[in-house]
Amino acid sequence: MSTPTPSATAAFFDVDNTIIRGASAFHLARAAYQRRFFGTRDLLKFAVIQARYLLFGESREQIDVVRERALSLIAGRSVAEVTTLGEEVYDTVLALRIFPGTRRLLEEHLAAGHQVWLVTATPVEIGALIARRLGATGCLGTIPEHRDGFYTGRLMGDLMHGAAKGQAVRELAKREDLDLTGSYAYGDSLNDLPMMHSVGHPCPINPDGRLRRHAQEVGWPIREFRGRGQRNAGRGLRTASWAGAAWVAGLVLRALRRRLRGR
Repeated sequence: MSTPTPSATAAFFDVDNTIIRGASAFHLARAAYQRRFFGTRDLLKFAVIQARYLLFGESREQIDVVRERALSLIAGRSVAEVTTLGEEVYDTVLALRIFPGTRRLLEEHLAAGHQVWLVTATPVEIGALIARRLGATGCLGTIPEHRDGFYTGRLMGDLMHGAAKGQAVRELAKREDLDLTGSYAYGDSLNDLPMMHSVGHPCPINPDGRLRRHAQEVGWPIREFRGRGQRNAGRGLRTASWAGAAWVAGLVLRALRRRLRGR
């Protein structure tokens, strides 16, 4: 890596399927359900959203629905409680799902004197936790509003998604006096394009089909850390998604059986 001015250079990493295999929110939701943050009805609604995603792909409307549901579920919960949950999930699940190749790349940037930032739609408290555990500089994440240590159920600003990622990177560059033309960005989906177009060295990691095609068209390098090569690109995400849907369906069915037996 060319590093003419290390202190002015940064590397920006998406989290899900770039650093961590699968969706970190899935594991957080599972742990939250086990601790009775929400009930079976809420879980079923998320299952419907998941099914729509698998059938029709991502849409702004869907993102807004997920955001509103997630915010309503943590409303009234303490920041300390959610952060503790995140620490447990990281130590028991997420730490085991980090791509070794991505971790090496992140550590190479740190060794070169670069700032390393995670840019994720995950709540900033959870993203910052992951950043600390990896030794990164910090996190740009979605910021849920909280007052007196408790979540209100509203956001401060927008969801850290799509165009918001690119805007956040550019605003950080102004504050930190970063040279974006000499900086790097890594992501796995078209959602990360605004962030990747903001820097001089974009590089998809484990890209889905659409990002892979875009990278090939514009001549970007591609990193594949999933271990099965480009022929299976995206299979891990689809498998994880269907596994998540199956897990949700199983929980719902068990809950319904318990209710029927109770009657």
